[in-house]
Amino acid sequence: MMKKTNGIHHVTAFAGGPQQNVDFYAGVLGLRLVKKTINFDAPEVYHLYFGNETGSPGTAMTFFPSRGARKGKVGGGQVGYTTFAVPAGTMDFWEERLDKLDVPYNVTERLGERFVQFADPDGLQLELAEREEGRLSEWAFGGVPADKAIKGFGGALLYSIAPDQTIGVLTNVLGLDKVAEDADYIRFRAAGDIGNVIDLHRAALPWGAGGAGTVHHIAWRADNRPDQEEWREHVLKHGFQPTPVVDRQYFTAVYFREAGGILFEIATDDPGFVTDETFDELGGKVQLPEWYEKHRALIERNLEPITVRVLEGDQA
Repeated sequence: MMKKTNGIHHVTAFAGGPQQNVDFYAGVLGLRLVKKTINFDAPEVYHLYFGNETGSPGTAMTFFPSRGARKGKVGGGQVGYTTFAVPAGTMDFWEERLDKLDVPYNVTERLGERFVQFADPDGLQLELAEREEGRLSEWAFGGVPADKAIKGFGGALLYSIAPDQTIGVLTNVLGLDKVAEDADYIRFRAAGDIGNVIDLHRAALPWGAGGAGTVHHIAWRADNRPDQEEWREHVLKHGFQPTPVVDRQYFTAVYFREAGGILFEIATDDPGFVTDETFDELGGKVQLPEWYEKHRALIERNLEPITVRVLEGDQA
């Protein structure tokens, strides 16, 4: 039986200043900072996770923010646009909100669907789409009430250096179904109801360059460790070279780079973020894996203090 992912688990990107990153994703977009930890491979850098009230699979946008980071260039081998799903009928609210907070945007259409596109302060390309699917977020913050809050990922627009190869991975490896196409784009759909619409730019694009304002990887959902092991074998059988399973504390991960240049990850839905903090405490304290606890004092001294705060524009 062919394996089928339920869609996006999380998207991870590079960013510049940490406070600027928090102000945009929590302050402007109203997402919850559900985990404040470090890059396990570079402990002097935060790893910040934003999502719905618990950062459930399909909602977690994560960042490695580093002040003074080299700016990247969006291009082939990357996620071109990260799509957030908002409740149907709320786009007017979001356009008014972006206007109020001086975030430039443009309205566009792709494959018959309307998108509001904008960029974060580092230039990361984002878009909003109204979707009926997916449950409402229960998180309200600043000027974003829960009934208008971002539900999670709507999907992504992928930029490939070899689109035909990427099509093969999306359909034959990840089990997505091709559901629409036109002269410029092809649309695929995953089995889940969030993070499930993946568009591919039909023409090959030249390589992008990693750095602030670009996506590092896009992660796809696996149910649990046994399912992830099956995914790893599945990826191997299709000729790719997946990494061993890596413990990321809140999920386990397997990485492989597809032939169109995009770094893919298979991540488990469990155990999630309510493991080392209670629901009410999520995102409040720097959480470290056990092997870094003995270095906590040094690690915290090297991290720039950050605060989740209501923006001035929402205080009037």
